Order: sequence, then C-alpha cells, then structure tokens
Amino acid sequence: MDLTPLDVRKKQDDFRRTVRGYDPAQVDAFLEVCSERLDELVQQVSRLQDEASVRQKRLESYEEREHALNEALVTAQELREEARAQADKSAALKLREAEHEAEGIRRDAAASTHASRQILNDLRVRRAGFLRSMRWSLERFLGEIEEEERRLATEEAGSPAESEAAEG
Repeated sequence: MDLTPLDVRKKQDDFRRTVRGYDPAQVDAFLEVCSERLDELVQQVSRLQDEASVRQKRLESYEEREHALNEALVTAQELREEARAQADKSAALKLREAEHEAEGIRRDAAASTHASRQILNDLRVRRAGFLRSMRWSLERFLGEIEEEERRLATEEAGSPAESEAAEG
C-alpha cells in the first residue's frame, strides 16, 4: 500500500475519539509533521528517481561510447596488425627484388670482368706481337746499317783517290 501525505491528512478523521485516548491536538500535530515529512520524502524520492533516470541515461551513453571505443580499439589493433603484415610482406618483396637486382649486378660485373680480362689478354698478345715485329724490324734495320757500314768501309779501303776527290 502506497502512503501519501494526503492519506495521512485524511487519516485524522478516521480515528475514533475516546475519553481516555490520545490528545487529539497532539495526534493532529504529529500527523501533520508526518504528512509534511512524507511529502518531503516523496518529493526527494521523485527527484532522486529523476536524477537516477538521468544518470542511467548517461551511464547507457557512456557504455555505448565505451563499446564504440572498444570496437574502435579492436579495429585499430587489427589495422595495425594488417599494416604490420603488409609492411613485412612489402619488405620481404623489396628484399627479394634487391637480392635479384644484386645478383644481376654481380653477373654483369663478372661478365664485364671476364670481358675486360679477355680484352687485356688480347692486348698483351698484340703487344707481344708488336714488340716481336718491332724487334724484327730493328734487327733488319741494324743488319742493313751494318751492311751499309761494311760497304762503306770496303769502298773507302779500295779507293783512296776517290775519297780524296770526294773530300776536295
């Protein structure tokens, strides 16, 4: 049974009056105090219920926000993991590409080194041939010079008059 301040005020008329009973003025005063206090309590309960309702709505709002934040956090963590995995894949791909490119550079360098050595060997062979050819030419020229010097010596020894005529 809900008891309201109005119920308390109406209750005054329901009591029977007896000769030896309570003083009606005191009972009426007490009932008035009870009525006023009950009125205050009803208003306080109503106010507290309103506040509780507002706080409940806030709490629900905060719980919704918390739920949204938790979902956002989970999503962010998943995105971070996906980004990390993608970065790992990208790094592995770039590493494979770099290794492949390095292998190509090494092959090109080895081929270039081989070609350079071949050219160097060819140049050495040509140099040796050139030196032989030059030695042969110089030896031939020296032979011809020696031959000419012998002729000259023979000519000078054979005709002294010719040499005097040639001098004078």
